[in-house]
Amino acid sequence: MDPQPDRTIPVVTGTGTGSTELSAFDAALRDAGVANFNLVRLSSVVPPRTSVDTEGTHPVPAGAWGDRLYCVYAEQRASVPGEQAWAGIGWVQRVDGEGGLFVEHEGDSEEIVAKLIDLSLADLVAGRPESFGPVQQVRTGVTCTEEPVCALVVAAYETAGWEFAR
Repeated sequence: MDPQPDRTIPVVTGTGTGSTELSAFDAALRDAGVANFNLVRLSSVVPPRTSVDTEGTHPVPAGAWGDRLYCVYAEQRASVPGEQAWAGIGWVQRVDGEGGLFVEHEGDSEEIVAKLIDLSLADLVAGRPESFGPVQQVRTGVTCTEEPVCALVVAAYETAGWEFAR
């Protein structure tokens, strides 16, 4: 049997503004290119032989309106003028290429989100016997000026359609 092919998980960001926090979240989903999917949140494990792309060389997986998008995501909303919303995803890859770990955090400052990602990944790595490479992160943020805002980071694994029994 052939080994599984190399796979890539794109990490995309978005920010949005709306009349409500929910519509700001939708605007951030649109900005990130994932608005027409149903997000299915995954936990923290990156499959073997999978790379992470933050440069935009791998697009979000294709899919139809309403398909499931399996992903890890962080989202933070703010609705008081002057408040900041920050979201971030961090990860480490095993040095042998056999997988990795994601974490996601939200907060009201970039520094808080970065620190939480570092702390979480340090704990996750310390609890495992495998060797991991350096911590990597993607963060995005937005400041509320008048209307509610949302910051979003999504690691998009794959999409799947729906098979309804009739």
